[in-house]
Amino acid sequence: MNREEVNTKINDLVMAMAKDPQNIDNYHRLSELYLLLEDYNRVMSVLESLLTIKPDDVQALIGMGTMWFYEKDFRKSLSYYNRALEINPKNYLIYYNVGNVFAEWKNFDKALFYYDRAIDLNSTNPEIYNAIALLYQDHEDYIEAKAYYERALSLDPENLTALIDMGNVCFKLFDYETALELYKKVFVLNPDNKIVAICIGNTLTLMREREQAYNYFEHALKMEGDNYKAYICYAIALSEFGEYDMAVEMYKKAIGVQPKEIDAQTLLANLYTNFNFLDMALDLYKECLHLKPNSAETYMLLGNAHYMKGEIEQAIGSYRSSINIAPENDEYRLVYTQILDEYIDKKRNGEPV
Repeated sequence: MNREEVNTKINDLVMAMAKDPQNIDNYHRLSELYLLLEDYNRVMSVLESLLTIKPDDVQALIGMGTMWFYEKDFRKSLSYYNRALEINPKNYLIYYNVGNVFAEWKNFDKALFYYDRAIDLNSTNPEIYNAIALLYQDHEDYIEAKAYYERALSLDPENLTALIDMGNVCFKLFDYETALELYKKVFVLNPDNKIVAICIGNTLTLMREREQAYNYFEHALKMEGDNYKAYICYAIALSEFGEYDMAVEMYKKAIGVQPKEIDAQTLLANLYTNFNFLDMALDLYKECLHLKPNSAETYMLLGNAHYMKGEIEQAIGSYRSSINIAPENDEYRLVYTQILDEYIDKKRNGEPV
């Protein structure tokens, strides 16, 4: 249905509801139509009206929980799901949604508990296995994640989510051939997927397939959507193959697309640092800190550039700023301590610093 047809059906339903305000089905249909229009405020309004008429309507309770989940108010979301669970403890979808809430809260054990209960009630739904796989993936248990993605794909071989995410897991496991095979399956099913084109380019880069990698990056750049990530990944590939001048130009294109994002600027500064163009690197790191002043990583990189330039006091100041922002980072603290001890020893011995 196009937007005009949806609006016509909405008007018809509103008229029907005025004549028969107790008809529960009309509320469900109206909320679904507003959902098609992505008018979430009206979806919630309709569902709230329905719950005043029928407080134990499980579908409406799940719908309200889902709306609050999208709004990232997970406590409200959970409260509606729990009410639905009290009414119908055999509904797999409620357990699945509660699992999603605990996954957002990074509570691995509770999320897994509720996903397992969902599987007990519906063992053939691939999305539950996808959710468990993603849970393990976020927990950096890639072997277990892969097993669950394989289970999802055994139920639905063309499940795009499982294909992409399993590709990402294989990439993490350095199984680039399998990752490439999975990404290419997605690309056949969805040839307009820009992110997958980039993933294929990244994988081919690590497989040292230079021309093929470049072809996929060029293809991605011609597709609709933001090119920021494509420029960055293309630049990284160019660097991997020693084409540093072209890499610099590609990073600059990325910066032109998203001048307030720091990823491309940081990577370009790192490249300058590697080639000892330290003044250029320092300028870029400082610009990154102007854009995102609370980046502990950028302060560390700035400190490294100062250290390489022989500006030890400035390096120490930058390292100190990084551990003030991220005091729990042992690596940052170790670097700071080593450089500070080196500086103190030289001062004691009367050496120039």
